[in-house]
Amino acid sequence: MEIINTNTAPAAIGPYSQAIKIKAGNLLFCSGQLGINPMTGIIEGDVVAQAKQALENLKAIAAAAGTSLEQAVKTTIFLTDMNDFPKVNEVYATYFPHNKPARSTIAVSALPKQGLVEIEAVILCP
Repeated sequence: MEIINTNTAPAAIGPYSQAIKIKAGNLLFCSGQLGINPMTGIIEGDVVAQAKQALENLKAIAAAAGTSLEQAVKTTIFLTDMNDFPKVNEVYATYFPHNKPARSTIAVSALPKQGLVEIEAVILCP
């Protein structure tokens, strides 16, 4: 097992790792990512911008582990407002144009740092 941490994605805001890479099975388990820019903080009030940043954070974590979003096998999206589902889908589709991973989307009452969307992923490490 290898803990993955990169400064090109936001540091964990609690007692957890950005990701865990498992050599047996070659899977990377990424913690949920909010729309936090690692340099400027949470992106205020725009679910589209937050979704894009969350996916950029996952992309950076995947790269730090030697893989990419193209290898994602499962994602989970957490939304504070299910009315944002179509907007987040539009952004999400641009990051997964081929070989779309299995996915769940869950409505939650709140997210840390007043986030509007959080996305986690399981990614294959070739």
